[in-house]
Amino acid sequence: MSLVADFLTRVARAVTAYAGDETLMQAAVSAAANVMVADGEVASEEFETALTGVLASPILEKGYDALMVEEALYEAIGRARTRAGRADNLRRISAMAGRPGDQRESVFLLAADVADHDGIAEIEHAALTEIAAALIVDRDRLLDAVAAKPTR
Repeated sequence: MSLVADFLTRVARAVTAYAGDETLMQAAVSAAANVMVADGEVASEEFETALTGVLASPILEKGYDALMVEEALYEAIGRARTRAGRADNLRRISAMAGRPGDQRESVFLLAADVADHDGIAEIEHAALTEIAAALIVDRDRLLDAVAAKPTR
């Protein structure tokens, strides 16, 4: 029976990849946006890292083109400029809580990559803590597992 269940799971993932996984895409751009806006400025390098990171997902690259992801990222950044918008972004991130750990960790690591231009500032660490809580992942373990640049 487990072979049938495994097969059905793989088929469902393939269908989702080609149809586009809106929940995963929204969580990824929302996490990136909350980190980008945390320090008060949106650097072009952070934007490019977020765009590249979202499109690096095999699930998202099949379902979305660069313009669609860029538009969603701009919308998430716009939301992140207000408290209510950041809370809305966190709700979109929290929608991933029931997903497999590798997907949740990928969203968190994307946000960490965006934050890690010239090191991760304290305000960005605070945003990463909120994102990790929403995703139910171990922030410190994930940050320690992948070398980060020195803190500003």
